[in-house]
Amino acid sequence: MIDPVPPPPTAHVERVEGRIRLRLAGRWRLDQAIPQVSEIAVLIDRASTEGNDGNKSANTASQAPELQFETSALSDWDSAMVTYVAGVERLCAERHLRCDPSALPEGLRSLLEMARLTAAPEQNPHDRGPSFITRIGLDIVDLVRSTGEIMAFFGEGAIAVRHFLAGRARYRRSEFWVIIQEAGADALPIVSLVSFLVGMILGYIGDQQLAQFGARVYVADLVGLATVIQMGALITGIVLAGRTGAAFAARIGTMQVNEEIDALRTFGIPPMEFLVLPRMLALILMTPLLTLYADLLGILGGAFVGTVAGGLTLTAYLVQTQGAIGWNHIIQGLISGTVYGAIVAASGCLRGLQCGRSAAAVGEATTSAVVTAIVFIVIAAAVLTVIFDAIGLSG
Repeated sequence: MIDPVPPPPTAHVERVEGRIRLRLAGRWRLDQAIPQVSEIAVLIDRASTEGNDGNKSANTASQAPELQFETSALSDWDSAMVTYVAGVERLCAERHLRCDPSALPEGLRSLLEMARLTAAPEQNPHDRGPSFITRIGLDIVDLVRSTGEIMAFFGEGAIAVRHFLAGRARYRRSEFWVIIQEAGADALPIVSLVSFLVGMILGYIGDQQLAQFGARVYVADLVGLATVIQMGALITGIVLAGRTGAAFAARIGTMQVNEEIDALRTFGIPPMEFLVLPRMLALILMTPLLTLYADLLGILGGAFVGTVAGGLTLTAYLVQTQGAIGWNHIIQGLISGTVYGAIVAASGCLRGLQCGRSAAAVGEATTSAVVTAIVFIVIAAAVLTVIFDAIGLSG
């Protein structure tokens, strides 16, 4: 039995009851010779003119031009049909005709809606964009909106911590220990390298200046105090911001793109408890330990310079360091490290949850998480220094 030849795609324009009707029939697929939109442009203009100059009844004269579709004879279609109808809609918009797509197949209407949402707006080459005042206003609006989101984030975080303390927080314990390993043990190599080199830099700078006064032994005081009070915690926070905070934002942002976070909410699992809480706890626990480790490596870096370039013995250097550093200095560093760890975790998780629904948005969220963490770490360092001095802890 020979299969019947599918009818070719056709488009016919007619005037019915004061409205323009576009009859679409046949098989509208890419392997067919699809009619061009320009072919019906003249027919639409003619039908519109006939409606205005022909039978001028009271109803017809009062109605604005409108185009409707007739698809009862449509046998099959694919994206070729979508492209054609989209072109017809643009043609109607140019001629100020209302286009009624209600008679089109439901799937076709859905594809047309998606095409409208994803279509890039046409840019006028002479359009210079918003003015300077407009940009400032938009930035202020974004800042206010971002402030509200940050406050909501910390509010939900406080509720999650309360549930954790009450033993009712829902998160996977196994994932918590994996995060601790990633944020703690896996960060030791980069923290070791950076801390040791920064200690060497401080040692060289101090040795060059103190050698003019014959006081090279005080290089140990300079390196030890600077590292324990601030540099160890600062190095650890910045390293974790670029390493762990970025990973948090990328992972949660990818889950946002894949709609996994929406699935968690559907199942009644708060993302704040399941995703944010274990990461916050892991960094708050690991950052002080990494800070102590960074302090040790920074002091060893200064000791290397003091013994090689300064001519000091290792014993003399370590004894001088021990005499300069007190428990109050160590406490300052631990407090700072804990605050920096919380900032890194909050920045990474917040930007991840704020991520858009595209792959490009994940990269933007990752970059924003690192920048946000570093900026707030520097601000926190300045604020904590003033607070420690005010309460006498730095004395």
